[in-house]
Amino acid sequence: MAKKKILVTETALRDAHQSLIATRMPIEDMLPILDKMDKIGYHSIECWGGATFDACLRFLNEDPWERLRILRKNLPNTKLQMLFRGQNMLGYRHYADDVLEYFVQRTVANGIDIIRIFDALNDIKNLQVAIKAAKKEGAHAQVAISYTTGPVFTHEYYVEYAKRIADAGADSICIKDMAALLTPSETYSLVKEIKKAVDLPIQLHTHYTSGLASMCLLKGIEAGVDIIDTAISPLALGTSHAPTESMVAALANTDYDTGLDLVALSEVREYFMTLRKKYIDSGLLDPSMLATDVKALIYQVPGGMLSNLLSQLKQAGKADQLTAVLEEVPRVRKDAGYPPLVTPTSQIVGTQAVFNVIMGERYKMCNDQFKGLVAGKYGTTPVPIDPEFRKKIIGDEPAIDCRPADLLEPELDKLRAEIPEWIEQEEDVLSYAQFPKVALDFFKKRRDKKIGIDSKNADLENKIHAV
Repeated sequence: MAKKKILVTETALRDAHQSLIATRMPIEDMLPILDKMDKIGYHSIECWGGATFDACLRFLNEDPWERLRILRKNLPNTKLQMLFRGQNMLGYRHYADDVLEYFVQRTVANGIDIIRIFDALNDIKNLQVAIKAAKKEGAHAQVAISYTTGPVFTHEYYVEYAKRIADAGADSICIKDMAALLTPSETYSLVKEIKKAVDLPIQLHTHYTSGLASMCLLKGIEAGVDIIDTAISPLALGTSHAPTESMVAALANTDYDTGLDLVALSEVREYFMTLRKKYIDSGLLDPSMLATDVKALIYQVPGGMLSNLLSQLKQAGKADQLTAVLEEVPRVRKDAGYPPLVTPTSQIVGTQAVFNVIMGERYKMCNDQFKGLVAGKYGTTPVPIDPEFRKKIIGDEPAIDCRPADLLEPELDKLRAEIPEWIEQEEDVLSYAQFPKVALDFFKKRRDKKIGIDSKNADLENKIHAV
């Protein structure tokens, strides 16, 4: 067998800390190690997108665009990668095409090389504009298959979707196992079939929740996977990913050697061990998040969704009902057309399951997001929704069967006109587009901070002139 170098994407700066500490790693915790990470020789470092954008503005008082520029400056030799929710961008609704295209343009201009694009429903209609926009800007357009299980999710389903992804112009495909549902044997056979059907590089992304990730990566590599997602060991395991160093060691001196240096990786590990201790001591990292939990295979619930469900139940004083909610999730998912459980559908289905349990009557209360999912506002579900169920949830409201974004008017100019006094950089309108209230709060804090600094500088100048 011919030798094949396996490429590695490091997730420590995005998905690893999103999975373990709710995306709370600030840029100052990243800066000291970036130089060493840049010298490792990773295929890419995933460092932006997903929930990082929201977390920067909402919790960390950081401008996500400035974070990206800092990362680009300090990682000059490494490709930077982001996660992008198709027509949802980084928010939780569908956006007009003009906003999406401008977002992609500014993303690439600020330093992103690889855009991993996915749709929560695996609806190719919701990906086409994002793929074209990424390629127009010269970025690598990787499209992710949201992997899940259920009656419709056969190998034929995934192979057909992979073919549609290739036809849409993607540069590579990622099998995105966000809920850790893959098993080693399933990984091997699925990768084999997709590889046979499409001539594109395949990247494998899976989480350690069920304890199978390393084995899945190894079997995937044997079946033809080209690139793997891993996390440096202090931020690996549990709801995160397989450890980078362990996978590098497992593949060393084989036909799949990564070529990465374990000594150099150990230096990166030392830094993140210190960081991990800080996060545990502060309570930010709950050590239980690092444990294996096969409930993922039983209830098909991603780790992040699991903690979110428990949080909702605690707020309602119903924490003892978690098992009932976990049993309700698959039933709601079936009613809603078997959506894969990934942002935003995981939140939508999970919240509805909580409502069903705590109200004591199924669908007595439905929020707008669940109604929107059933109405087709997020796209076409993998399985058609029963017409009677749809009528029960949305009444006589007409269902949407086209691409939802086709119903949206261009909105970029309108958004700009809403916040002229707050725009300090071109990208601010995009922050506002995705998180209007959160972005405005951030803009106000930014201005207050700037006024404070200007005031201090003026006082200093007055003192100097007075001398």
